[in-house]
Amino acid sequence: MDHDGFGNIKSKEHWHLVLVHCRQSNPDATEAQTAWAETWKSSIATVSASSHPASVFCSHKVRSTMAHHKEFETAGKKPGLQVWRVEKMDLKPVPTELHGNFFTGDSYIVLYTTPAPSYNVHSWMGEKASQDERGAAAIFMTQLDDFLGGAPRQFTEFQNHESVTFLGYFRSGIKYKKGGVASGFQHVVTNEMNVKRLLHVKGRRKIRGTEVDLSWSSFNKGDCFIIDLGKDIYHWSGSESNRFERLKTTELAIDIRDNERRGRAQLQMIDEGSEPDAVIKVLGPMPNLPPGTADDASADKRSKSSASLYLISDAAGSMSTTLVADSIPFKQSMLSQSECYILDNGGDNKIFVWKGRNANADERRAALMAANKFIKEKNYPQHTQIQIMPTGGETTLFKQFFFNWLDKDETTGPSKAYTIGSIARVEKIPFDSSKLHSNNAMAAQHGMVDDGSGKVKIWRVEAGEKVPVDPSTYGQFFGGDCYLVLYSYNAGGREKHIIYTWQGQKCTQDELAASAFLTVSLDDSMGGVATQVRVTQGQEPSHLVSVFKDKPLVIHLGGTSRKSGESKPGNTRLFHIRQSSTKATRAVEVQPTASALNTNDVFVLKTENSMFLWKGQGGTEGEMVAAKYVASLLGGAATEVAETKEPAGFWAALGGKKDYQTSKTLQHTVKLPRLFGCSNKSGRLIAEEVPGEFTQLDLATDDVMILDTWDQIFVWVGKDANEEEKSGSLKIAQEYINSDPSGRRGIPISTIKQGDEPLSFTGWFHAWDSKMWEKDLLACLQARIKGR
Repeated sequence: MDHDGFGNIKSKEHWHLVLVHCRQSNPDATEAQTAWAETWKSSIATVSASSHPASVFCSHKVRSTMAHHKEFETAGKKPGLQVWRVEKMDLKPVPTELHGNFFTGDSYIVLYTTPAPSYNVHSWMGEKASQDERGAAAIFMTQLDDFLGGAPRQFTEFQNHESVTFLGYFRSGIKYKKGGVASGFQHVVTNEMNVKRLLHVKGRRKIRGTEVDLSWSSFNKGDCFIIDLGKDIYHWSGSESNRFERLKTTELAIDIRDNERRGRAQLQMIDEGSEPDAVIKVLGPMPNLPPGTADDASADKRSKSSASLYLISDAAGSMSTTLVADSIPFKQSMLSQSECYILDNGGDNKIFVWKGRNANADERRAALMAANKFIKEKNYPQHTQIQIMPTGGETTLFKQFFFNWLDKDETTGPSKAYTIGSIARVEKIPFDSSKLHSNNAMAAQHGMVDDGSGKVKIWRVEAGEKVPVDPSTYGQFFGGDCYLVLYSYNAGGREKHIIYTWQGQKCTQDELAASAFLTVSLDDSMGGVATQVRVTQGQEPSHLVSVFKDKPLVIHLGGTSRKSGESKPGNTRLFHIRQSSTKATRAVEVQPTASALNTNDVFVLKTENSMFLWKGQGGTEGEMVAAKYVASLLGGAATEVAETKEPAGFWAALGGKKDYQTSKTLQHTVKLPRLFGCSNKSGRLIAEEVPGEFTQLDLATDDVMILDTWDQIFVWVGKDANEEEKSGSLKIAQEYINSDPSGRRGIPISTIKQGDEPLSFTGWFHAWDSKMWEKDLLACLQARIKGR
């Protein structure tokens, strides 16, 4: 016997693996699985156990190397997407032209390979897939993971509940087709035009086209549909559908025409009430249609962001879990490389399994079974997603539950970094101010709109008013104050403006409220065209630092710059000097204690009788120059001190020697940004992530969008957003930050308007078109349809 069903099933031991693994993957369907497993058992009972190095599963432990399917011999050989369908317990490849098509009665294996290379392996289960095929998909995914050396991240996917990662592979949307293998339906690309089907398209960002009955009873006024008649494809728009939904449906219809029909079909756009005779012939006269229904969305924010961390163990002979932590954010140090863990985010229908590099091989291979057992014990829904990841392959969703997750394994060299398993590699780009307007990606990564050479005006908030600050003190901020910094610059022949609202950590609530009000008033006085950036003390973006030219930005811990200062500085003061990737330097006053030191930077220590300039081993000459400037502001002679050469008086001034940050590996790496659409059109605020590599087209002009670049938040306000969304945009961003499981707080939030986007925003989008907002995008797509 060669292979029948599960690839290379050539031993009784491998049959045992198949049976037990299926029982673990689908504990409620063991009778069905036992039926086909018993059939295989009888057919392979005479095969010698030594005829193939198949894996053996005994007492819940996987031993030796797992067998693999012949299809996997081509898996991961080149970047891109590979899709297989489970057919009669075997695997069959799906043609590239039909990627994104899924029969609801089937199960699939999807592999995405990046250029790195790294791998994402997904098992996808249709709503009507048999338990046999669901179990088969689970085993194939584990086999493929083993074939690729345990390096992939594994995902379980369910119809209508797919992960953002999965949906990102199919940018024009995914299509659910009725039937499956059992009904005789095949994934075949032909010139056959004898097709009659109706796709109901839902979603503004996660686009799904679901095959429904070809009848007027399937239609409504609020949605878009694709009437597919083979040689003619009709994009039908309900009278209450909006332009953005029509745009996305058009992209899906074009995908059907160009891939499924290989360009041999005609695509036509029709509106409700203007159906041609060919459509009336199939559907009959149009009756009165019901209004549209809102997209489903989960509501419980707290359950989405709450999580617990468990240790997986097989010490007792069967998989068990032990609680490690039940509150977020977790610490990365909680994860031992010798263990495997489950992160339970069941409230958001997600379970994560993390595999330590040196963990027990049996535990690593049994990760999927451990997760399924956990889901059953917790009584979570069957469609709960599972993500399994090795060290270094952590997903963004997993890392967000940890405070300040450090991606040490992402660095590929001194100047390059990329995100493992990402859809696209994001390389770290050295800053060069001469290329700011020719390299938008560089400008975005470094948060720069220009080189900081524009005009600056600064006001301090006093008694609800803005009072001009003496220009001779520009660049100094006090923790007891709030400031408005107006920066004006020229871009593309137009004058643009940024209002930085700097809020000190020790300012009053009245000043905080006044600073927000004065920012809006200042923006309104200029016609509402300014970009508003809220800045919390200690979280200043690079561009704000750069506007003070060759001087460092100096931030005093407390006090105020008013003539009648509310508090006096302490007798001992410590300033932390750090130069950014753009060569702009900040000097931030911190608590005078040895634990505040950092080997990568320079510090100024001022006491009543002495002053030290402490240079860490990673400190730069630029930082030393800035330190000398700070010393001149503080007054007095300074003594330069090198790390490890400190005199006793230095440590005494800091209250004694203590441990401080000495790692040089904490270098900045580029993390993939995330884009969210925020809308209250359903009656409550819903934030939905845009899957995959987003483009400018994903900015819905009737919504507020959030772009999260990790060290900065951009709130993009579409011109067609409703007034409640516009006025509440800053609150939307704050709620987003407050719900972040990682505990991020105080990072800069920029509010920008459609048509006035700065380079620091547009650079995150490939091929940004500054004239796009002047175009009718739907009309452009229609022209493309007609002119092809």
